[in-house]
Amino acid sequence: MFFAQYYLDCLSQASYLIADETTGRAVVVDPRRDVDEYVADAEAHGFTVEAVINTHFHADFLAGHLELADRTGAWIGYGRRAETEYPIRGLADGERIGLGDVTLQVMETPGHTPESISLLLFEHSGDAVPYGVLTGDALFIGDVGRPDLLASAGTSADELGRMLHDSVQRKLMALPDEVRVFPAHGAGSSCGKNLSTERQSTIGAQRATNYACAPMSEERFVAIVTAGQAATPGYFGHDAALNRQDRPLFDTAQARRPLTADEFRSRRAAGAVVLDARSPQEFAAGHLRGAINVPVDGRFAEQAGAVLSPDAEILVVAPEGSEDEVVTRLARIGFDRTAGHLHEPETALVDLAEDLAPAGRLTVDQLRTALGTGQPPLVIDVRSCDERARGAVDGSLHIALNELPRRLADIPADRPLVLHCAGGHRSSVAASLLRHHGFADVSDLLGGYGAWQAAT
Repeated sequence: MFFAQYYLDCLSQASYLIADETTGRAVVVDPRRDVDEYVADAEAHGFTVEAVINTHFHADFLAGHLELADRTGAWIGYGRRAETEYPIRGLADGERIGLGDVTLQVMETPGHTPESISLLLFEHSGDAVPYGVLTGDALFIGDVGRPDLLASAGTSADELGRMLHDSVQRKLMALPDEVRVFPAHGAGSSCGKNLSTERQSTIGAQRATNYACAPMSEERFVAIVTAGQAATPGYFGHDAALNRQDRPLFDTAQARRPLTADEFRSRRAAGAVVLDARSPQEFAAGHLRGAINVPVDGRFAEQAGAVLSPDAEILVVAPEGSEDEVVTRLARIGFDRTAGHLHEPETALVDLAEDLAPAGRLTVDQLRTALGTGQPPLVIDVRSCDERARGAVDGSLHIALNELPRRLADIPADRPLVLHCAGGHRSSVAASLLRHHGFADVSDLLGGYGAWQAAT
């Protein structure tokens, strides 16, 4: 048996290539949209990808089932409750998919979404105990999939929570302790609240350590699983819908077009949004007015999806050599309206100097001084609820970054604003978003709450 996990740190997302090495027949599970790596690995090993299976309609990324089916001719599989605009094979509970001796068996595990499935993996078709189980978003390492996402529109969180209780407590926890657990996400994903950095585990380990796997009533399970869930990025609903649709394939060549300063200026004047993927330091030194700063390092795609509209035409300013990465990572969340990137940005920004502006950044001492004046700024904390619970700036307003685009009306436009996160990355994103929407006096705190706390 060939078994490979592919992990994207920026989205905390795992996908899998499984094959029978004797027959060469293979399946890919939960692929991301840029599918070259799966295709190359399959070709290198002489495998034929016959099937692409999504464990559910993903909300946090745009899956690559259409791209992979187009490249390989594979059929696309979902749980039997799934409805799509493109042809699929509905997979029933207990159905077995043979690749030769290597076999997959479908287990319906609804709860995160109604159509969710897990896949039992048998190294040999006659094995009594599975080698492992690919749990999608039903069971994570240290957590379970949240039942309240927009991917589940039409079914309440309570209904889904009760389904999830049955899936986890009765089905997955009925598997033998030694069965390996391979989830679709790890720490950092917004699909749960307590995910581990580990990328695989066992049923036995989860039975012993995962809070949601301990025996409990349906009511207790629903209460603790739904409590304390963070706000999700705004693009989740867009991706959940798009994963059902027969949408265009990712065209890498079209999106990666370099633009001259004049072309960039013209498209910007026509309403395109400038996404500046440089570091907060470079952005603060000088950026195009109204640009939104989402640094390419870190959780770029998720943060871009939180502050940008999927309907907007996007113009990219990126560190030299990272333009393709920016475009690909936007495509992974279904943001395809990228018109191109600014060619040789350091030189081009000089040509656009009349449109450049610095970004205000305050030190802790400067903020303390400002707070002691007769017209103090409003401090806005864009960290998560869990982070804020560990300490906060007195009198600050809490609006997590993922909530910020939906709560602009809660922010006074006639008062200086200082935004902070933990270290200064997310606050640069948030401050640029407010400037983009017309807030005039906006700064962010250098070093974030970490610097503030260290100085107290």
